[in-house]
Amino acid sequence: MDKISKEHRSWNMSRIRRKDTKPELIVRSALHKSGYRFRLHNSSLPGSPDIVLHKFHTVIFVHGCFWHRHEGCKYAYIPKTREQFWEKKFNSNLIRDKHNLSNLLAAGWNVITIWECQTQKREVLAAELDRLLKECANH
Repeated sequence: MDKISKEHRSWNMSRIRRKDTKPELIVRSALHKSGYRFRLHNSSLPGSPDIVLHKFHTVIFVHGCFWHRHEGCKYAYIPKTREQFWEKKFNSNLIRDKHNLSNLLAAGWNVITIWECQTQKREVLAAELDRLLKECANH
């Protein structure tokens, strides 16, 4: 049994955005401060990556730990109600993510995934992004 009304649940779910999420804005800010230039949400690429750095032939996905099932993360819990629905939803998300990843790799793109929980320590995030992008530049 759900603890909140159907209307309130619907309202909560309607507030979940696909683009310009807080974790995505944090990653974009860190990249910009480090001097990287990028494009957003290129719909011509598989999965419409959140960030595209053409100079490095690299795309970045900023994944929510809950929706994309960050393994071992406390935010990747399964809701107590409608467990079958959520299992199906999460499995379809994972299948879609793997499909997009394989298509991007086959097309020669470098793919970086940043998890929502990684955006909490901004200095660490900036250093990690810089390291990953320099690694991509050497390929």
